[in-house]
Amino acid sequence: MGLWHVFYEDWQMECCGTPFKVGDEVSWPLLFTDADDALGGGWDDELSKIVGPVEELPDDEDGSVWVLRDETGLTVALGGETGADVGPGDRIRLVGLLAVETHGGEWPEVSGRVRAVRVVTQQYAETAPGSRSWEPVRGPGARRLRSVDACPKWFADGMPGERGRRSVDAGVVVTLEVPDGGARGPKP
Repeated sequence: MGLWHVFYEDWQMECCGTPFKVGDEVSWPLLFTDADDALGGGWDDELSKIVGPVEELPDDEDGSVWVLRDETGLTVALGGETGADVGPGDRIRLVGLLAVETHGGEWPEVSGRVRAVRVVTQQYAETAPGSRSWEPVRGPGARRLRSVDACPKWFADGMPGERGRRSVDAGVVVTLEVPDGGARGPKP
C-alpha cells in the first residue's frame, strides 16, 4: 500500500471530471509529469518517486503508450520527453508529479481511496503589461494549498491581486491511498 500525491488540474475536472470527497474510492488514469512543467514548478512536498520496468501497451488512439509499473503496482503513463529515451523492459527511476489525465490515451487506471484534498491556488502574472497573457509565478508564496473535504466541480478564476497579478484555483492535490497492485486494465 502506498500514499501518492496526485494533481487534478482544474480544466480536467471542469471538462470531464466527477467531484469526489475524502473517503471516496476513485479510479483515474495517471500521467507522470515533470514537476517543473506544472504551474511553474516548486512542488517539493508533492513529488512522487516511481521505480520499475517500462511497458508498451496498445492504445486505440495512437497505436501504443509507454507506462511505468512501480514496484508497488502503481501504473503511470509516460508522456512527452519522459518516454522518449526508454524502451520495453527498461527499469527506470523517476521523480516528479503524478497528474490525472483524462484526455491522453488509453492506459490503465489507478484505483484508491481519497485520504486528503487540497485546493491549489496559484498566482499568475501578466507576461507583459496589458498583454492579457498570463504565466505562473515561481517562488515562495506563489502557491497556496488549502485543505477541503471535497473536490469542487468548478474553480475560482482571477481572484484580485496586486496590479498585473491574479490568483487562480488551478486544481487540487489529492493524497491517494493505493493498495499494492492498484492498477486496473486499460480504460474501456
